[in-house]
Amino acid sequence: MRIEETPIAGLLVLTPKRFGDNRGFFSESYSARAMSEAGVDTVFVQDNHSLSAKVGTVRGLHFQTPPHAQAKLVRCGKGCLFDVAVDIRKGSPTYGQWFGVELSFENGKQLLVPEGFAHGFVTRAPDTEIIYKCSDYYAPDCEGAVRWDDPAVGIDWALGEVTPILSDKDAVAPGLSDLDSPFVWEGAV
Repeated sequence: MRIEETPIAGLLVLTPKRFGDNRGFFSESYSARAMSEAGVDTVFVQDNHSLSAKVGTVRGLHFQTPPHAQAKLVRCGKGCLFDVAVDIRKGSPTYGQWFGVELSFENGKQLLVPEGFAHGFVTRAPDTEIIYKCSDYYAPDCEGAVRWDDPAVGIDWALGEVTPILSDKDAVAPGLSDLDSPFVWEGAV
């Protein structure tokens, strides 16, 4: 597995090896041993799988607060998406900064999003499936969100002429300046 650091401490791009032949390919998409050898000891307890039918579907920017904060390991099962994480750790030298990466079935890349980040994505292909592991169970009372198009964050979603498709909840999420983040930067992750 190839593991790449990003400009934001803690965010990692993982690309599992694929072994192919005339039948297709085999890939070990997750290995606790490989992660541990790379210094990542996150324990995942839940897998989620969602389908976004239309291009331009935006989901996020979401997070869960303590005591049910979640790290996520995100990949694309079908189609293509632009996956984004925003640092919301108070005191972090990269607070409010974002990193994005294209995840697709073809490239096999994954994004490891630690606790203390808001996460979201936009679909680039119809019928895109996102599959992700979570380090804690879903807890609706701990849900939080930051507005997907907050100018203070300035994410370039590269939507072009596509009108974004949002949930009612995501359309009215507060901006980063309205967030009293429960996450605190504790140095290198």
